[in-house]
Amino acid sequence: MARYLLILLGIAGLGLQAELWFSDDGFRKTRNLRAAVAEQREHNEALRVRNAALDAEVVNLKQGHEAAEERARSDLGMIGQAETFYQVVPANDPD
Repeated sequence: MARYLLILLGIAGLGLQAELWFSDDGFRKTRNLRAAVAEQREHNEALRVRNAALDAEVVNLKQGHEAAEERARSDLGMIGQAETFYQVVPANDPD
């Protein structure tokens, strides 16, 4: 009788182990979720670095006039009052 009970418990244990390792909700899903979490952490770190750079730029634009002048020159094509604008036009070669 004890022998049959031990065999039955062994079969039940093997069945549970098989479900743990081979089912979609078992070990495979856990491994995939861990990989997804690691990928998301890397993505979040990249976004954190980008946000820190943007925050520094915002602080610089709010506090420093040099950054605002640089943006006005590069993005809007503006020049300062004490500056002289020179436009160099390439010569047309008659070749």
